[in-house]
Amino acid sequence: MEMSTKQGTGAFYTGKYRNLFMEYGYSSEEIQARVEDTWEQLFNVDGDARIYFEAGDDMGYLLDTGNIDVRTEGMSYGMMMAVQLDRKDIFDRIWKWTMTYMFMKEGENAGYFAWSCNTDGTRRSNGPAPDGEEYFALALFFASHRWGDGSEPFDYGHQARSLLHSCVHKGENNDGSPMWEPTNKLIKFIPNCHFSDPSYHLPHFYELFALWANPADQTFWKQAADASRDYLKLSCHPVTGLAPEYAYYDGTPNNERGYGHFYSDSYRVAANIGLDAEWFGVDEWEREEANRIQSFFAGVDPADYRRYTIAGEPFEEKSLHPVGLLATNAMASLAASDGLHAKSSVELLWNTPLRTGVRRYYDNCLYLFAMLALSGNFRMWMPEDKM
Repeated sequence: MEMSTKQGTGAFYTGKYRNLFMEYGYSSEEIQARVEDTWEQLFNVDGDARIYFEAGDDMGYLLDTGNIDVRTEGMSYGMMMAVQLDRKDIFDRIWKWTMTYMFMKEGENAGYFAWSCNTDGTRRSNGPAPDGEEYFALALFFASHRWGDGSEPFDYGHQARSLLHSCVHKGENNDGSPMWEPTNKLIKFIPNCHFSDPSYHLPHFYELFALWANPADQTFWKQAADASRDYLKLSCHPVTGLAPEYAYYDGTPNNERGYGHFYSDSYRVAANIGLDAEWFGVDEWEREEANRIQSFFAGVDPADYRRYTIAGEPFEEKSLHPVGLLATNAMASLAASDGLHAKSSVELLWNTPLRTGVRRYYDNCLYLFAMLALSGNFRMWMPEDKM
């Protein structure tokens, strides 16, 4: 299948992953040590940054330390981190917890995952959140390609294809709602709504789904990749680069519940643009967009990060996750490594420690993703990589 309308500059085409830390002067030894230490502090060390905890003999979960719950967001992030760092033991523990407590087998959301559970596995919600599903699917594909498939539920490739089938086809038999809008191929905020969240748009994931999903759906995923790249151009402000948390399908902010501004969800847009540029590099707009975001925050002290309108007007309300914001801004340098603020954005991340305290979960997830991506360790695991 043709992957894009033009040959890109990213690792999918070149096989080479950039190490921006090294390009900006850090040594390979200190970079590798920093990545490994970040993983250890989040997953293994009983310290103030930890977000992963084991449950019983063969399960584990990532804790949202601010809300004291387990979310599909964090669980899918943890699986992606584990497969990137070759930690099959942690991956399988997280996936078993997810399938044991979060997977829904009946009702209108059968085939999806309950987005929030208590640490004992009881559900806080029977609704799903599509950002978890898309991360689960790609992490499972990568696990299948890196480690090979096992018996259920560790038949990773089958699980990924089944999940993506639900995401596209639910509702066709009056059995719920799909996670992507069939008419425009845009991911929804939740299945039973008709608006989106710009930070959910991962065209670089969909390019790979177009290779590995069920054959009947591969054209859909290629169209979804193109649609998401177009949607980000509509939803990101043309001067500041800022995106709202929620947006209508035409890209305008959806502020019906107060989520039409640049705030916590929005931070991930910069990271997603950076990784799409690193993996595929087919859209010159991403370089310009990354430059806009980094220019907006240049000179702003992270202690003074705030909620903003997408036009850049600040509110009194401070950012809940300043470390997460500076991490995603650093990851945007993958799209704009020659930009005026690319190096300083990466240096700010390097010189910022992991977050400790109650709100650390979201920040530290984004921090590790940035460490992986900027060190060339957030890679696409292909079928030929299977051991």
